[in-house]
Amino acid sequence: MFLKRMLIGMLAISISAPVVFAQQTSSANQKKPNVVFILADNVGYGDMGPYGGGELRGAPTPRTEELAKSGVKLTQYLVEPACTPSRAALMTGQYSIRNGLSLVAETGTPSTLPGKAYTMGKLFKDAGYATAIFGKWHLGASPQSLPGAHGFDQYYGLPPDVSWDSATYVAQAIQTHSYPNVSEKVLYEKGPWISQQKGNGPLQRVKPFTMEVRAEIDNELTEKSIAFMKQENAAGKPFFLYLPFSMGHSPNLSSKQFAGKSRIGQYGDKLMEGDYHVGQIMDALKEMNIEDNTILVFASDNGSTGQYMMTYDRLGLGAPDMGSNGPFRGDLGEATEGAVRTFCFIRWPGHIAPNTTSYSMFSTMDFMPTFAAILGAKLPTDRAIDGVNQLDMLTGKSKTGNRESLISFIGADLVAVRWKQWRMYFRDMNRTGTGQQMLGGIAANSVPMYYPKIYNIEMDPHEDLQLVNYESISVNAFKLIQEYLASVKKFPNPPPANLTNFSQR
Repeated sequence: MFLKRMLIGMLAISISAPVVFAQQTSSANQKKPNVVFILADNVGYGDMGPYGGGELRGAPTPRTEELAKSGVKLTQYLVEPACTPSRAALMTGQYSIRNGLSLVAETGTPSTLPGKAYTMGKLFKDAGYATAIFGKWHLGASPQSLPGAHGFDQYYGLPPDVSWDSATYVAQAIQTHSYPNVSEKVLYEKGPWISQQKGNGPLQRVKPFTMEVRAEIDNELTEKSIAFMKQENAAGKPFFLYLPFSMGHSPNLSSKQFAGKSRIGQYGDKLMEGDYHVGQIMDALKEMNIEDNTILVFASDNGSTGQYMMTYDRLGLGAPDMGSNGPFRGDLGEATEGAVRTFCFIRWPGHIAPNTTSYSMFSTMDFMPTFAAILGAKLPTDRAIDGVNQLDMLTGKSKTGNRESLISFIGADLVAVRWKQWRMYFRDMNRTGTGQQMLGGIAANSVPMYYPKIYNIEMDPHEDLQLVNYESISVNAFKLIQEYLASVKKFPNPPPANLTNFSQR
Protein backbone atom coordinates (compact mmCIF):
# COMPACT_ATOMS: atom_id res chain seq x y z
CA MET A 1 0.00 0.00 0.00
CA PHE A 2 1.33 3.49 -0.81
CA LEU A 3 -0.44 5.44 1.85
CA LYS A 4 -0.83 4.65 5.50
CA ARG A 5 -4.35 4.47 6.83
CA MET A 6 -5.76 7.59 8.42
CA LEU A 7 -5.31 8.28 12.15
CA ILE A 8 -6.09 5.55 12.94
CA GLY A 9 -23.69 -3.62 35.44
CA MET A 10 -25.92 -5.32 35.94
CA LEU A 11 -28.26 -4.71 38.86
CA ALA A 12 -31.38 -5.34 36.79
CA ILE A 13 -32.28 -7.64 33.95
CA SER A 14 -34.95 -6.57 31.50
CA ILE A 15 -36.80 -9.11 29.41
CA SER A 16 -39.62 -7.46 27.52
CA ALA A 17 -41.62 -10.62 26.86
CA PRO A 18 -42.39 -13.28 29.48
CA VAL A 19 -42.04 -16.23 27.13
CA VAL A 20 -39.23 -18.61 28.10
CA PHE A 21 -37.87 -20.91 25.41
CA ALA A 22 -36.00 -23.94 26.65
CA GLN A 23 -33.03 -25.20 24.70
CA GLN A 24 -34.06 -28.18 22.62
CA THR A 25 -32.25 -31.36 23.55
CA SER A 26 -29.56 -32.44 21.10
CA SER A 27 -30.04 -35.80 19.47
CA ALA A 28 -28.26 -37.82 16.83
CA ASN A 29 -30.89 -37.08 14.21
CA GLN A 30 -31.36 -33.38 15.01
CA LYS A 31 -30.11 -31.21 12.16
CA LYS A 32 -27.27 -28.88 13.01
CA PRO A 33 -28.32 -25.24 12.85
CA ASN A 34 -26.85 -23.02 10.17
CA VAL A 35 -25.19 -19.87 11.48
CA VAL A 36 -25.16 -16.51 9.71
CA PHE A 37 -23.17 -13.75 11.35
CA ILE A 38 -23.56 -10.29 9.77
CA LEU A 39 -21.14 -7.70 11.11
CA ALA A 40 -21.57 -3.99 10.54
CA ASP A 41 -18.56 -1.70 10.82
CA ASN A 42 -18.47 1.22 13.27
CA VAL A 43 -22.24 1.55 13.59
CA GLY A 44 -23.15 3.18 16.88
CA TYR A 45 -25.63 2.23 19.59
CA GLY A 46 -27.92 5.11 18.59
CA ASP A 47 -28.02 4.41 14.85
CA MET A 48 -30.43 1.50 14.40
CA GLY A 49 -34.19 1.81 14.71
CA PRO A 50 -34.70 -0.65 17.61
CA TYR A 51 -32.22 1.40 19.69
CA GLY A 52 -33.87 4.75 19.03
CA GLY A 53 -32.24 5.53 15.69
CA GLY A 54 -33.57 4.58 12.29
CA GLU A 55 -36.41 6.90 11.31
CA LEU A 56 -35.54 9.28 14.17
CA ARG A 57 -32.02 9.47 12.77
CA GLY A 58 -33.31 10.23 9.28
CA ALA A 59 -32.38 6.75 8.02
CA PRO A 60 -35.20 4.18 8.41
CA THR A 61 -34.13 0.58 9.14
CA PRO A 62 -37.37 -1.46 8.76
CA ARG A 63 -35.77 -4.86 8.09
CA THR A 64 -33.61 -4.58 11.20
CA GLU A 65 -36.73 -3.73 13.19
CA GLU A 66 -38.33 -6.86 11.75
CA LEU A 67 -35.30 -8.87 12.85
CA ALA A 68 -35.49 -7.42 16.37
CA LYS A 69 -39.12 -8.52 16.67
CA SER A 70 -38.22 -12.08 15.74
CA GLY A 71 -35.40 -12.52 18.27
CA VAL A 72 -33.55 -10.87 21.12
CA LYS A 73 -32.07 -7.38 21.25
CA LEU A 74 -29.03 -7.05 23.52
CA THR A 75 -28.66 -3.70 25.27
CA GLN A 76 -25.32 -4.52 26.90
CA TYR A 77 -23.44 -5.94 23.93
CA LEU A 78 -19.76 -5.12 24.50
CA VAL A 79 -16.87 -5.19 22.05
CA GLU A 80 -13.24 -4.00 21.93
CA PRO A 81 -12.12 -0.43 21.19
CA ALA A 82 -11.36 -0.78 17.45
CA CYS A 83 -11.87 -2.90 14.33
CA THR A 84 -8.99 -5.40 14.44
CA PRO A 85 -9.23 -5.97 18.21
CA SER A 86 -12.99 -6.63 18.03
CA ARG A 87 -12.68 -9.00 15.10
CA ALA A 88 -9.85 -10.88 16.79
CA ALA A 89 -11.93 -11.19 19.97
CA LEU A 90 -14.97 -12.39 18.03
CA MET A 91 -13.03 -14.96 16.03
CA THR A 92 -11.01 -16.37 18.94
CA GLY A 93 -13.17 -15.92 22.05
CA GLN A 94 -10.17 -14.23 23.64
CA TYR A 95 -9.12 -10.71 24.48
CA SER A 96 -7.33 -9.39 21.42
CA ILE A 97 -4.13 -8.77 23.37
CA ARG A 98 -3.74 -12.55 23.77
CA ASN A 99 -3.04 -12.71 20.03
CA GLY A 100 -1.06 -9.46 19.77
CA LEU A 101 -3.92 -7.66 18.01
CA SER A 102 -4.98 -4.98 20.49
CA LEU A 103 -4.52 -2.17 17.93
CA VAL A 104 -5.82 -1.69 14.40
CA ALA A 105 -3.70 -3.81 12.05
CA GLU A 106 -1.50 -1.73 9.73
CA THR A 107 0.17 -2.89 6.55
CA GLY A 108 3.90 -3.27 7.05
CA THR A 109 3.73 -3.94 10.80
CA PRO A 110 4.06 -7.27 12.66
CA SER A 111 0.36 -7.16 13.70
CA THR A 112 -1.06 -10.39 12.33
CA LEU A 113 -3.17 -13.30 13.61
CA PRO A 114 -0.89 -16.13 14.84
CA GLY A 115 -1.13 -19.43 13.04
CA LYS A 116 -1.81 -21.22 16.33
CA ALA A 117 -4.93 -19.15 17.02
CA TYR A 118 -8.11 -21.19 17.30
CA THR A 119 -10.91 -19.41 15.47
CA MET A 120 -14.63 -19.64 14.90
CA GLY A 121 -13.92 -20.78 11.35
CA LYS A 122 -12.01 -23.78 12.70
CA LEU A 123 -14.75 -24.50 15.25
CA PHE A 124 -17.40 -24.82 12.54
CA LYS A 125 -15.11 -26.52 10.03
CA ASP A 126 -14.26 -29.22 12.58
CA ALA A 127 -18.00 -29.69 13.21
CA GLY A 128 -18.59 -30.53 9.54
CA TYR A 129 -19.83 -27.15 8.37
CA ALA A 130 -19.21 -25.40 5.08
CA THR A 131 -17.61 -22.07 5.98
CA ALA A 132 -17.25 -18.78 4.15
CA ILE A 133 -16.35 -15.15 4.79
CA PHE A 134 -17.31 -12.38 2.39
CA GLY A 135 -16.03 -8.93 3.32
CA LYS A 136 -13.42 -7.62 5.72
CA TRP A 137 -11.02 -9.88 7.65
CA HIS A 138 -8.53 -7.26 8.93
CA LEU A 139 -6.50 -9.77 10.93
CA GLY A 140 -3.36 -9.80 8.79
CA ALA A 141 -2.13 -10.90 5.38
CA SER A 142 0.63 -13.31 6.43
CA PRO A 143 -0.05 -16.85 5.13
CA GLN A 144 -0.68 -18.16 8.66
CA SER A 145 -3.20 -15.35 9.26
CA LEU A 146 -5.46 -15.77 6.23
CA PRO A 147 -9.04 -17.03 6.57
CA GLY A 148 -8.16 -20.25 4.76
CA ALA A 149 -5.58 -21.03 7.43
CA HIS A 150 -8.31 -20.72 10.06
CA GLY A 151 -11.04 -22.98 8.79
CA PHE A 152 -12.75 -20.97 6.06
CA ASP A 153 -13.49 -22.72 2.77
CA GLN A 154 -14.03 -19.45 0.91
CA TYR A 155 -12.89 -15.87 1.27
CA TYR A 156 -13.77 -12.93 -0.94
CA GLY A 157 -13.30 -9.31 0.02
CA LEU A 158 -10.75 -6.74 1.04
CA PRO A 159 -7.03 -7.39 1.25
CA PRO A 160 -6.98 -9.16 4.64
CA ASP A 161 -4.81 -6.54 6.35
CA VAL A 162 -6.69 -3.33 5.44
CA SER A 163 -10.09 -1.69 5.88
CA TRP A 164 -12.72 0.00 3.71
CA ASP A 165 -10.93 3.34 3.53
CA SER A 166 -8.15 1.68 1.54
CA ALA A 167 -10.26 2.49 -1.54
CA THR A 168 -8.98 6.05 -1.11
CA TYR A 169 -5.27 5.17 -1.02
CA VAL A 170 -4.52 5.52 -4.72
CA ALA A 171 -6.76 8.56 -5.14
CA GLN A 172 -4.94 10.26 -2.25
CA ALA A 173 -1.56 9.40 -3.76
CA ILE A 174 -2.60 10.91 -7.07
CA GLN A 175 -4.13 14.01 -5.49
CA THR A 176 -1.03 14.75 -3.40
CA HIS A 177 1.52 13.84 -6.12
CA SER A 178 3.14 11.54 -3.59
CA TYR A 179 4.62 9.44 -6.38
CA PRO A 180 5.13 11.95 -9.21
CA ASN A 181 7.07 9.59 -11.47
CA VAL A 182 4.61 6.72 -11.21
CA SER A 183 1.65 6.46 -13.57
CA GLU A 184 -1.91 6.07 -12.32
CA LYS A 185 -2.03 2.66 -13.99
CA VAL A 186 0.94 1.46 -11.94
CA LEU A 187 -0.46 2.98 -8.75
CA TYR A 188 -3.72 1.08 -9.17
CA GLU A 189 -1.78 -2.08 -10.05
CA LYS A 190 0.23 -1.80 -6.82
CA GLY A 191 -2.64 -0.56 -4.65
CA PRO A 192 -5.24 -2.60 -2.75
CA TRP A 193 -7.16 -5.20 -4.74
CA ILE A 194 -10.26 -7.20 -3.93
CA SER A 195 -8.93 -10.67 -3.09
CA GLN A 196 -10.19 -14.22 -2.84
CA GLN A 197 -8.99 -17.50 -1.38
CA LYS A 198 -10.20 -21.06 -1.82
CA GLY A 199 -9.52 -23.22 1.20
CA ASN A 200 -5.95 -22.73 2.38
CA GLY A 201 -4.71 -21.98 -1.12
CA PRO A 202 -2.91 -18.84 -2.24
CA LEU A 203 -4.52 -15.43 -1.94
CA GLN A 204 -5.59 -14.30 -5.41
CA ARG A 205 -6.14 -10.73 -6.57
CA VAL A 206 -9.42 -10.10 -8.38
CA LYS A 207 -9.72 -6.39 -9.20
CA PRO A 208 -8.49 -3.02 -7.93
CA PHE A 209 -10.40 -1.75 -4.90
CA THR A 210 -11.41 1.62 -6.29
CA MET A 211 -13.91 4.18 -5.03
CA GLU A 212 -16.40 2.86 -7.59
CA VAL A 213 -15.97 -0.70 -6.31
CA ARG A 214 -16.27 0.57 -2.73
CA ALA A 215 -19.69 2.07 -3.47
CA GLU A 216 -21.14 -1.21 -4.75
CA ILE A 217 -19.18 -3.71 -2.66
CA ASP A 218 -21.96 -4.66 -0.25
CA ASN A 219 -24.21 -5.62 -3.16
CA GLU A 220 -21.52 -8.00 -4.33
CA LEU A 221 -20.84 -9.45 -0.88
CA THR A 222 -24.53 -10.06 -0.24
CA GLU A 223 -25.00 -11.75 -3.61
CA LYS A 224 -22.08 -14.06 -2.93
CA SER A 225 -23.41 -14.81 0.55
CA ILE A 226 -26.83 -15.81 -0.77
CA ALA A 227 -25.27 -17.96 -3.50
CA PHE A 228 -23.12 -19.72 -0.88
CA MET A 229 -26.12 -20.42 1.37
CA LYS A 230 -28.18 -21.79 -1.51
CA GLN A 231 -25.35 -24.00 -2.72
CA GLU A 232 -24.67 -25.55 0.68
CA ASN A 233 -28.35 -25.92 1.52
CA ALA A 234 -28.93 -27.75 -1.78
CA ALA A 235 -26.02 -30.03 -0.89
CA GLY A 236 -27.60 -30.75 2.50
CA LYS A 237 -24.63 -29.38 4.40
CA PRO A 238 -24.86 -27.02 7.38
CA PHE A 239 -23.09 -23.72 6.84
CA PHE A 240 -21.41 -20.94 8.75
CA LEU A 241 -21.54 -17.65 6.88
CA TYR A 242 -19.54 -14.68 8.18
CA LEU A 243 -20.58 -11.49 6.38
CA PRO A 244 -18.54 -8.53 7.68
CA PHE A 245 -19.77 -5.91 5.21
CA SER A 246 -18.94 -2.21 4.94
CA MET A 247 -22.05 -0.54 6.39
CA GLY A 248 -20.92 2.25 8.71
CA HIS A 249 -17.22 2.56 7.90
CA SER A 250 -15.97 5.75 6.30
CA PRO A 251 -16.03 6.54 3.50
CA ASN A 252 -19.67 5.46 3.39
CA LEU A 253 -20.08 5.49 -0.36
CA SER A 254 -23.53 4.08 -0.96
CA SER A 255 -24.60 2.14 -4.03
CA LYS A 256 -26.52 3.88 -6.80
CA GLN A 257 -29.72 2.36 -5.47
CA PHE A 258 -29.39 4.13 -2.09
CA ALA A 259 -27.48 7.33 -2.87
CA GLY A 260 -29.47 10.22 -1.43
CA LYS A 261 -32.16 8.03 0.16
CA SER A 262 -31.66 9.16 3.76
CA ARG A 263 -32.12 12.61 5.25
CA ILE A 264 -28.65 12.79 6.82
CA GLY A 265 -26.21 12.26 3.97
CA GLN A 266 -23.98 9.40 2.98
CA TYR A 267 -23.79 7.77 6.42
CA GLY A 268 -27.57 7.48 6.54
CA ASP A 269 -27.67 6.23 2.97
CA LYS A 270 -25.33 3.40 3.93
CA LEU A 271 -27.39 2.55 7.03
CA MET A 272 -30.45 2.15 4.83
CA GLU A 273 -28.50 0.10 2.31
CA GLY A 274 -27.11 -2.20 5.02
CA ASP A 275 -30.61 -2.66 6.43
CA TYR A 276 -31.76 -3.68 2.95
CA HIS A 277 -28.97 -6.27 2.66
CA VAL A 278 -29.90 -7.75 6.05
CA GLY A 279 -33.41 -8.09 4.68
CA GLN A 280 -32.09 -9.87 1.59
CA ILE A 281 -30.36 -12.45 3.80
CA MET A 282 -33.56 -12.91 5.82
CA ASP A 283 -35.59 -13.31 2.63
CA ALA A 284 -33.14 -15.89 1.25
CA LEU A 285 -33.36 -17.98 4.44
CA LYS A 286 -37.15 -17.86 4.26
CA GLU A 287 -37.16 -18.76 0.57
CA MET A 288 -35.00 -21.81 1.30
CA ASN A 289 -37.31 -22.72 4.21
CA ILE A 290 -34.40 -22.86 6.65
CA GLU A 291 -34.97 -19.75 8.77
CA ASP A 292 -36.23 -21.91 11.67
CA ASN A 293 -32.97 -23.87 11.66
CA THR A 294 -30.64 -20.89 11.29
CA ILE A 295 -29.05 -18.74 13.97
CA LEU A 296 -28.92 -15.22 12.57
CA VAL A 297 -26.76 -12.60 14.28
CA PHE A 298 -26.53 -8.95 13.27
CA ALA A 299 -24.11 -6.83 15.28
CA SER A 300 -21.56 -4.04 15.00
CA ASP A 301 -17.84 -4.42 15.63
CA ASN A 302 -17.50 -1.03 17.36
CA GLY A 303 -19.22 2.14 18.29
CA SER A 304 -19.22 4.96 15.78
CA THR A 305 -16.30 7.11 14.74
CA GLY A 306 -16.15 10.70 15.86
CA GLN A 307 -14.99 13.93 14.29
CA TYR A 308 -11.79 12.47 12.89
CA MET A 309 -13.80 10.84 10.10
CA MET A 310 -16.26 13.65 9.44
CA THR A 311 -14.06 14.99 6.64
CA TYR A 312 -15.25 12.12 4.46
CA ASP A 313 -18.34 14.19 3.61
CA ARG A 314 -17.61 13.83 -0.09
CA LEU A 315 -20.23 16.36 -1.21
CA GLY A 316 -19.17 19.06 1.24
CA LEU A 317 -22.78 19.69 2.29
CA GLY A 318 -22.21 19.64 6.02
CA ALA A 319 -23.41 16.06 6.62
CA PRO A 320 -20.58 14.38 8.55
CA ASP A 321 -19.79 10.76 7.71
CA MET A 322 -20.29 9.64 11.30
CA GLY A 323 -22.86 7.84 13.40
CA SER A 324 -24.42 8.13 16.84
CA ASN A 325 -23.36 6.33 20.01
CA GLY A 326 -26.66 7.19 21.64
CA PRO A 327 -26.42 8.16 25.32
CA PHE A 328 -22.85 6.98 25.70
CA ARG A 329 -19.58 8.95 25.71
CA GLY A 330 -16.63 8.46 23.40
CA ASP A 331 -15.69 7.34 19.91
CA LEU A 332 -14.25 4.27 18.27
CA GLY A 333 -10.65 3.82 19.40
CA GLU A 334 -11.29 4.69 23.03
CA ALA A 335 -12.25 2.40 25.91
CA THR A 336 -15.31 4.48 26.77
CA GLU A 337 -18.82 3.05 26.81
CA GLY A 338 -19.68 4.71 23.48
CA ALA A 339 -16.80 2.93 21.80
CA VAL A 340 -17.28 -0.57 23.24
CA ARG A 341 -21.08 -0.78 23.57
CA THR A 342 -23.11 -1.18 20.42
CA PHE A 343 -26.01 -3.11 18.89
CA CYS A 344 -26.64 -6.82 18.55
CA PHE A 345 -29.66 -8.90 17.47
CA ILE A 346 -29.83 -12.70 17.65
CA ARG A 347 -32.60 -14.81 16.11
CA TRP A 348 -33.03 -18.56 16.51
CA PRO A 349 -36.69 -19.57 16.15
CA GLY A 350 -37.86 -22.15 18.65
CA HIS A 351 -34.92 -21.47 20.96
CA ILE A 352 -34.76 -17.69 21.46
CA ALA A 353 -38.05 -16.03 22.34
CA PRO A 354 -39.16 -13.43 19.78
CA ASN A 355 -39.46 -9.72 20.50
CA THR A 356 -37.34 -9.81 23.65
CA THR A 357 -34.80 -7.42 25.10
CA SER A 358 -32.01 -8.53 27.40
CA TYR A 359 -29.94 -6.27 29.64
CA SER A 360 -27.55 -9.13 30.38
CA MET A 361 -23.93 -8.24 29.73
CA PHE A 362 -22.76 -10.03 26.59
CA SER A 363 -19.28 -9.76 25.06
CA THR A 364 -18.39 -10.40 21.44
CA MET A 365 -16.02 -13.05 22.86
CA ASP A 366 -19.01 -14.99 24.21
CA PHE A 367 -20.12 -16.16 20.77
CA MET A 368 -17.29 -18.69 20.49
CA PRO A 369 -18.11 -20.72 23.66
CA THR A 370 -21.85 -20.28 23.06
CA PHE A 371 -21.60 -21.72 19.55
CA ALA A 372 -19.33 -24.48 20.89
CA ALA A 373 -22.02 -25.40 23.42
CA ILE A 374 -24.66 -25.54 20.67
CA LEU A 375 -22.41 -27.79 18.57
CA GLY A 376 -21.36 -29.94 21.50
CA ALA A 377 -17.75 -29.05 20.71
CA LYS A 378 -14.86 -28.68 23.14
CA LEU A 379 -12.65 -25.60 23.05
CA PRO A 380 -8.88 -25.96 23.38
CA THR A 381 -7.48 -26.05 26.91
CA ASP A 382 -3.95 -24.92 26.06
CA ARG A 383 -4.93 -21.23 26.15
CA ALA A 384 -7.13 -18.84 28.07
CA ILE A 385 -10.67 -18.52 26.73
CA ASP A 386 -12.16 -15.23 27.90
CA GLY A 387 -15.62 -15.71 26.41
CA VAL A 388 -18.36 -17.42 28.41
CA ASN A 389 -21.21 -19.68 27.36
CA GLN A 390 -24.38 -17.58 27.17
CA LEU A 391 -26.74 -20.23 25.82
CA ASP A 392 -28.88 -20.34 28.96
CA MET A 393 -29.38 -16.58 28.82
CA LEU A 394 -30.35 -16.68 25.14
CA THR A 395 -32.81 -19.53 25.60
CA GLY A 396 -34.45 -18.00 28.69
CA LYS A 397 -33.08 -20.41 31.30
CA SER A 398 -31.04 -17.66 32.95
CA LYS A 399 -32.14 -14.07 33.52
CA THR A 400 -28.66 -12.73 34.27
CA GLY A 401 -26.33 -14.59 31.96
CA ASN A 402 -22.81 -15.66 32.82
CA ARG A 403 -20.93 -12.38 32.48
CA GLU A 404 -20.62 -9.46 34.88
CA SER A 405 -17.28 -7.96 33.88
CA LEU A 406 -15.04 -7.01 30.97
CA ILE A 407 -11.48 -5.69 30.65
CA SER A 408 -10.48 -3.24 27.90
CA PHE A 409 -7.02 -2.98 26.33
CA ILE A 410 -5.44 -0.51 23.93
CA GLY A 411 -2.09 -1.67 22.65
CA ALA A 412 0.01 -2.82 25.57
CA ASP A 413 -2.15 -1.04 28.14
CA LEU A 414 -4.95 -2.34 30.32
CA VAL A 415 -7.03 0.83 30.29
CA ALA A 416 -10.44 0.07 31.81
CA VAL A 417 -12.64 -2.48 33.57
CA ARG A 418 -16.40 -2.95 33.55
CA TRP A 419 -17.84 -4.67 36.63
CA LYS A 420 -21.64 -4.80 36.69
CA GLN A 421 -22.81 -1.18 36.20
CA TRP A 422 -19.46 0.29 37.20
CA ARG A 423 -16.79 1.47 34.80
CA MET A 424 -13.26 2.12 36.10
CA TYR A 425 -10.51 3.77 34.05
CA PHE A 426 -6.78 3.38 34.70
CA ARG A 427 -5.67 5.56 31.81
CA ASP A 428 -7.26 8.75 30.54
CA MET A 429 -8.12 9.39 26.91
CA ASN A 430 -6.97 12.93 26.13
CA ARG A 431 -8.00 14.54 22.86
CA THR A 432 -5.25 15.82 20.58
CA GLY A 433 -5.09 19.08 18.64
CA THR A 434 -6.75 22.41 19.35
CA GLY A 435 -10.02 24.17 18.61
CA GLN A 436 -12.35 22.35 16.25
CA GLN A 437 -9.59 19.86 15.47
CA MET A 438 -9.45 18.39 18.97
CA LEU A 439 -9.76 14.73 18.05
CA GLY A 440 -10.68 11.75 20.18
CA GLY A 441 -11.07 8.09 19.32
CA ILE A 442 -8.06 6.57 17.58
CA ALA A 443 -6.46 10.03 17.51
CA ALA A 444 -6.61 10.39 21.31
CA ASN A 445 -3.63 9.95 23.63
CA SER A 446 -3.77 7.37 26.39
CA VAL A 447 -2.40 8.98 29.57
CA PRO A 448 -1.61 7.07 32.80
CA MET A 449 -3.19 8.12 36.10
CA TYR A 450 -2.21 7.52 39.72
CA TYR A 451 -5.78 6.85 40.81
CA PRO A 452 -8.56 5.35 38.71
CA LYS A 453 -11.70 7.16 37.64
CA ILE A 454 -15.01 5.49 38.49
CA TYR A 455 -18.43 6.00 36.90
CA ASN A 456 -21.85 4.42 37.44
CA ILE A 457 -23.06 4.07 33.87
CA GLU A 458 -26.63 3.21 34.85
CA MET A 459 -27.00 6.41 36.81
CA ASP A 460 -24.72 8.36 34.47
CA PRO A 461 -24.61 6.79 30.96
CA HIS A 462 -22.52 9.62 29.53
CA GLU A 463 -19.92 9.28 32.29
CA ASP A 464 -20.05 12.93 33.32
CA LEU A 465 -20.00 12.38 37.09
CA GLN A 466 -16.75 10.98 38.43
CA LEU A 467 -17.25 9.19 41.74
CA VAL A 468 -14.92 8.87 44.72
CA ASN A 469 -14.79 6.76 47.88
CA TYR A 470 -15.99 3.61 46.15
CA GLU A 471 -13.32 1.28 47.51
CA SER A 472 -15.74 -1.66 47.58
CA ILE A 473 -16.11 -1.34 43.80
CA SER A 474 -12.36 -0.98 43.30
CA VAL A 475 -11.75 -4.24 45.15
CA ASN A 476 -13.75 -6.18 42.56
CA ALA A 477 -12.03 -4.48 39.64
CA PHE A 478 -8.57 -5.16 41.06
CA LYS A 479 -9.57 -8.79 41.67
CA LEU A 480 -10.48 -9.15 38.00
CA ILE A 481 -7.14 -7.68 36.98
CA GLN A 482 -5.22 -10.04 39.25
CA GLU A 483 -7.09 -13.00 37.77
CA TYR A 484 -6.19 -11.83 34.28
CA LEU A 485 -2.52 -11.35 35.22
CA ALA A 486 -2.45 -14.85 36.70
CA SER A 487 -3.79 -16.24 33.42
CA VAL A 488 -1.03 -14.42 31.52
CA LYS A 489 1.58 -16.15 33.67
CA LYS A 490 0.06 -19.48 32.71
CA PHE A 491 -0.54 -18.56 29.07
CA PRO A 492 1.88 -15.73 28.13
CA ASN A 493 0.74 -13.12 25.61
CA PRO A 494 2.78 -12.40 22.49
CA PRO A 495 4.38 -8.94 22.22
CA PRO A 496 1.55 -6.38 22.24
CA ALA A 497 0.73 -4.24 19.25
CA ASN A 498 2.54 -0.89 19.15
CA LEU A 499 2.83 1.46 16.19
CA THR A 500 5.14 4.04 17.79
CA ASN A 501 7.71 2.04 19.78
CA PHE A 502 10.25 0.18 17.67
CA SER A 503 12.84 -0.51 20.38
CA GLN A 504 11.96 -4.21 20.62
CA ARG A 505 11.78 -4.92 16.91
